[in-house]
Amino acid sequence: MKNNKNQGYMESDKLQERADNLRTEGTVETETKGTDLHLSFKGQWTIHSVFPSFVEIKSFFTNKISSISFNTEELQAWDSRFLIILNDIKEYANLNNILFIVKNLPSGVQRLLALASASPEKAPFKPEVRDQSFLETVGDKTSHLIQDCSEFLFFTGTIALSYLRLFSGKAQFLKSDFLGFLEECGPAALPIVSLISVLVGVILAFVGAVQLQLFGAEIYIANLVGLGMTREMGAMMAAIIMAGRTGAAFAAQLGTMQVNEEIDALQTMGIDPIDFLVLPRMSALLLMMPLLALWADLLGIGGGFLIAWFTLDISMIEYYNQTIGAVTLRHFGVGLFKAIIFGYLVAFSGCLRGIQCGRSASAVGAAATSAVVTAIVLIVVSDAVMTIIFNILGI
Repeated sequence: MKNNKNQGYMESDKLQERADNLRTEGTVETETKGTDLHLSFKGQWTIHSVFPSFVEIKSFFTNKISSISFNTEELQAWDSRFLIILNDIKEYANLNNILFIVKNLPSGVQRLLALASASPEKAPFKPEVRDQSFLETVGDKTSHLIQDCSEFLFFTGTIALSYLRLFSGKAQFLKSDFLGFLEECGPAALPIVSLISVLVGVILAFVGAVQLQLFGAEIYIANLVGLGMTREMGAMMAAIIMAGRTGAAFAAQLGTMQVNEEIDALQTMGIDPIDFLVLPRMSALLLMMPLLALWADLLGIGGGFLIAWFTLDISMIEYYNQTIGAVTLRHFGVGLFKAIIFGYLVAFSGCLRGIQCGRSASAVGAAATSAVVTAIVLIVVSDAVMTIIFNILGI
């Protein structure tokens, strides 16, 4: 065994010695004439050769030189390692205002050096401008509006059919997904909803206190904050927060699945993407939005109490009794009904824009942005419509 090992070591040493003998050598000679440095490359400057590094060559450079020229008449072979050395010399020369003369270098080297240092000129961004008449612009916008409305109606009908399949036991989705969306739409959103709700209650109380103090009716600050939060601001602020937080997340999640062709894969396997992806998200938000709105109502009323207590010297009992007398279950019911509608609109916008997403990274960002904008617009419009209807009905 020992003899075999020794024989193996001897053969390995011989191979290494043979490889060392085959390695060629490249050299460089320097000549300085005044402020001009002349470098003469000789031998082979390839990956299999031994030659000086850039650091060793740079030691010949002095502060007095103004130009660097080359002689490659005795250069036998070169490859990318030679180009790297020359490129380093060129960068050093540019940094130190030294003239780099490529005249005597091989033509191939000159072309590659020029290519390495070339940078395409950045053209200024010019947005595409189409010359359209007023009628063309109106027609184009109207066409897009009609298309959006048709897509909204189609997606609404698709969701309705999906819920019918769910209630009949034909639509299925993962229970774990649904529970995860419940956590994302509910407990995970409590901190930001709590903060915004308290601040909205504080703002309402401040605005009302300034006017009510003029008439000596400070106690009615409880009416203002209580009615404002329960009927309008609690549900609306919670919905706007969820539009920016959860609606955008839904759009980004579904958009990413669209980019990765996961939705196409579900369809190939015979699984309806609306049943499997949209239903758990929408159901979770529909269940959580009324609870978030109720939580926002209570915290907003609490924020109003803080201002009434610190600035108007209204006690907790007075504020509580005035709030109970002004706010009834009917007002809470109006706010909770709006919260359900807002939750549907937020989930609808996020899922719609996610399903409509293109197949690029920028399309995912555009889908998330569009989902937030669409949800907020629908929330404000629907709130205005419901407020008018409730006032007409005397609710």
